[in-house]
Amino acid sequence: MIRMMYKGKIHRAKVTDANLDYVGSITIDQELMEAADILPNEKVQVVNNNNGERLETYVIPGERGSGTICLNGAAARRAQPGDTVIIISYALLEQQAAEGLEPKVVLVDEDNKIITKEEKSELID
Repeated sequence: MIRMMYKGKIHRAKVTDANLDYVGSITIDQELMEAADILPNEKVQVVNNNNGERLETYVIPGERGSGTICLNGAAARRAQPGDTVIIISYALLEQQAAEGLEPKVVLVDEDNKIITKEEKSELID
């Protein structure tokens, strides 16, 4: 059996920009991507805590250390700068690997700077 499991997330990041004229995706600071085990072009789910919106898109690396969280294209209509979001990545895993998975959780401050990185989370989305 293959299961879709959450493998990493950036928890409560602040949207820094929304660019309607860009051709799709979400731009994320490379440092945050690496900490949450998210690769360029990887599919992610973005959950907006301000309005309840959920969307799926792919990731484009942003400038390292910039704190950038920018929704691009149509996704820019689903969040505004200042909104708080959770960015979640998933993996398809065989049963045994799924049972041993410990997701990477990246908690950030109000400037999207890493506060802590955890291997396992008790946070509820």
